[in-house]
Amino acid sequence: MCGIAGFVDIRRRLAQAELDRLALMLARSLSHRGPDAQTAWTDAEGGVALGHARLSIVDLSPTGAQPMHSSCGRFVVSYNGEVYNAPELRAELEASGRRFRGHSDTEVMVEGFAVWGVEQTVRRLIGMFAFAVWDRRDRRLTLVRDRLGIKPVYWGVFDNRLMFASELKSLRLVPGWQGVLDRDALAAYMRFGYVPAPGSIYQGVRKLMPGTLLEYSAEGGVRERTYWSLSDVADAGDRDQLDVPDEEAERLLEDVLTDSVKRRLVADVPLGMFLSGGVDSSTVAALMQSVSSSPIRTFSIGFHEQSFDEAQHAKQVASHLGTNHEEFYVTPAEAQAVIPNLPTIYDEPFADSSQIPTFLVSQMTRRHVTVALSGDGGDELFAGYNRYNTGLRLAKAIRTLPRPARSAAAAGIRALSPQAWDCVFAMVPSRMRPRNPGDKMHKFANVLPEDGTGYYRHLISQWDGAWSIVRGAREPAHLLADPTIRARFPDDLAWMQFLDTITYLPDDILTKVDRASMAVSLEARVPLIDHRVVELAWRLPARFKVRDGKGKWLLRQVLYKHVPKALIERPKMGFAVPVDMWLRGPLRAWADDLLDAAALRQAGILDPAPIAQKWNEHKSGRRNWQQFLWNVLMFEAWRRQYLA
Repeated sequence: MCGIAGFVDIRRRLAQAELDRLALMLARSLSHRGPDAQTAWTDAEGGVALGHARLSIVDLSPTGAQPMHSSCGRFVVSYNGEVYNAPELRAELEASGRRFRGHSDTEVMVEGFAVWGVEQTVRRLIGMFAFAVWDRRDRRLTLVRDRLGIKPVYWGVFDNRLMFASELKSLRLVPGWQGVLDRDALAAYMRFGYVPAPGSIYQGVRKLMPGTLLEYSAEGGVRERTYWSLSDVADAGDRDQLDVPDEEAERLLEDVLTDSVKRRLVADVPLGMFLSGGVDSSTVAALMQSVSSSPIRTFSIGFHEQSFDEAQHAKQVASHLGTNHEEFYVTPAEAQAVIPNLPTIYDEPFADSSQIPTFLVSQMTRRHVTVALSGDGGDELFAGYNRYNTGLRLAKAIRTLPRPARSAAAAGIRALSPQAWDCVFAMVPSRMRPRNPGDKMHKFANVLPEDGTGYYRHLISQWDGAWSIVRGAREPAHLLADPTIRARFPDDLAWMQFLDTITYLPDDILTKVDRASMAVSLEARVPLIDHRVVELAWRLPARFKVRDGKGKWLLRQVLYKHVPKALIERPKMGFAVPVDMWLRGPLRAWADDLLDAAALRQAGILDPAPIAQKWNEHKSGRRNWQQFLWNVLMFEAWRRQYLA
């Protein structure tokens, strides 16, 4: 795992020495992603600079160093990621006459470019990757991002320079950089808690979309094209649905998952596993242990607040599997100490508060290993989110009840305050009770009157009107509001899963894991979203995903072959921290400063009035505005660091 950064200046205005200096500076800006070496390759004749920060995982010797040339000298690559089928590809290349200096996957990839071409090589790869490759003969730069968006690439063209990097902090160093706030992107962030791709928080800077290849040259300018599309995968899965008995479906899924996990155990450094004790991470850990000849290493963190603590469940699963398990209980002070560093770690506003425990578990894990497997992706592929059940109920209500009836039902729900609903739910057994039930009931009431496709967009919004507090902004067009997607997915569950996989998964979940793990130089691997697993999941009929009102049915059956059901069956918790309580307590002074109405008014970006209202309601305990306030707080902390 590494960091990449560089630029191409088609006017070739910089001398070789200046190119060398800049490229090395870019590489060093990503030293947290690659602490083992920061190196660069430049070519003044082509106006190109490639920087690379190396975290050595496979082939720790100098033969694995980057930027790396193909043996013919035509291609130079700076690459972030891992290719898990490199041994098979290497055998093919050796059969064609290529000879190798080392055993890195980077060398396999760059030799593949020389034999098969860039795009055809990419189509053969199983893995996670983001890379820049310079074709010295044709003077063309190609940027590529993996199919699901595990690894990041930011890019933009300023002053006739195409610049790219794993993180925005590198782009800020390139001559010609213009860091102008994109208020429309900020509006979307305020609604969702992340900046939806392909936008970024800056005007003119974009995220390369998953499964996309971008070419840049003096003759052709910028050209983007898709080499892998989830839409195509969904269409193919719909045409070729698996009509097989349950046992056969279980076997097929376990086989592809086992292969995916096994491939991700190849490393020349210590390796372990994030374990929360939930379905996804427990499945990965179980399969990981099943193919290992010795106890694997698993890691979890816990909280002393019982309603947020999953460590006890992880410990039980680890004990059953016989793993070498480490756990770390986090105090509020330790968790809160992370918060000032979040703008630097995430580089643009990002407000999924589970970023805090994700960083902490990464930090703890890095003390023991250099690579950790993660269970992310199971909810999107196998319909695990609680909101899918809510969405299905809403879809049914929309089809069967006229809007006036739904509006009346919503009014009835809102007749009780969130606190009153919390009291009602207090009579429900704790193992079946959702977190913050009163707030969830009011959110359901707000969404219930919606028609068409808007209900799911509102369901996943953290506050529907949040975008309106950004002065001078329009809520931009984004995939979640694209009516053509709804038209292509008449099945409600498939539509929701598709939207989450192309938006929430790469822009929130994978962004969170990448930045948190890379901040401590830890490589995170995600076997559940191997593209072969994704393609199989989209062939599964809905009955294999949701059964008896419970999601991830088939994934659970695979897990229950290894772990007793009793250790797993409990309400879904997520990976949360008690931000609502912290804001009323130890974080109150910090939040008061960032939410100061005079400071907000002077900055001229956010409308302070609705923010003040919600902050006062939250402090008084009348409402829980945790998520809305966290969005504002994370933006303001970022703004003061990068825009002030």
